[in-house]
Amino acid sequence: MGISKLKTSNSATAPLQLAREVLSIEAREVQALAERLDDSFVNAVELILQCRGRVVVTGIGKSGHIGNKIAATLASTGTPAFFMHPAEASHGDLGMITQDDVVIALSNSGEADELLALLPPLKRIGTPIISISGNRHSTLSKAAAVFLDAHVTQEACPLGLAPTASTTAALALGDALAVTLLDQRGFSREDFALAHPGGSIGRRLLLHVQDVMRSGDDVPGIPRVSSLKDGLLEMSRKGLGMTAVLDEAGKPVGIFTDGDLRRAFEAGIDIHGTSMGDVMHADPQTIAPEQLAVDAVALMEQYSISSLLVVDQQGNLVGALNMHDLLMAKVV
Repeated sequence: MGISKLKTSNSATAPLQLAREVLSIEAREVQALAERLDDSFVNAVELILQCRGRVVVTGIGKSGHIGNKIAATLASTGTPAFFMHPAEASHGDLGMITQDDVVIALSNSGEADELLALLPPLKRIGTPIISISGNRHSTLSKAAAVFLDAHVTQEACPLGLAPTASTTAALALGDALAVTLLDQRGFSREDFALAHPGGSIGRRLLLHVQDVMRSGDDVPGIPRVSSLKDGLLEMSRKGLGMTAVLDEAGKPVGIFTDGDLRRAFEAGIDIHGTSMGDVMHADPQTIAPEQLAVDAVALMEQYSISSLLVVDQQGNLVGALNMHDLLMAKVV
């Protein structure tokens, strides 16, 4: 039917054996790459750190796909970068490049025609090139200001044809560059979150308790001298499954939850003659409004609770939240 069948004649484990061999070869080649890193890598890092423009990554074929990912990783970790297709570069996209930029060119052979066509105009512009190649003697590598050696002794493809270990090595080298630059720039978790505002990472690192908590009249609170009946009415009105219990100054000294209510009923407590101070859980866990919402999740998990009171530096009750609020904010 035009699709070759999976070979199973040797044994049922042949696919697994081949898959393990592929992974072993690629892991071995990446480890060898790590062991032969030298001052050229440091020079590449320094060149990018001194760059006043952007990092322009280019490559053709499989190297182009790897270059796209390297550019994306650089951009998301504090190094402004974009990918430029070399064929499009020859038809006008070279206008995006200035002498203040740095070009990272990927080619395992270092002889890709589309990349070599860019060398004369890049030289005229005065844009330095960092080549990531498996051939240090190639035209591309010789023209580069910095050559990063990404050669492999063996492709993982059993035919020795499909770029596999070589593309993995180039990708790993790009990741090493991005992470080293991140460290050198002092790029923080907060910086990372700002570059990822729409994803789960951004929500976990950007959302604070004050962004998701209930506040104002939505915060349940009852004086500790009030009856349990009044506390139940407060819980029902606010719909959080709990209420803060307050002292004479209006500061929280306890919390009363649905779980406490069940235990109170099991004990046969009179809801009219029992005060909130008699049934509350004293010294409740609290969190500051400035803390990250993800810290609230960690606190709830640590103490196996589903609600938190939010207090300011003076101990005043300023908010409340439960696990449902955090779920709705997609922090969990």
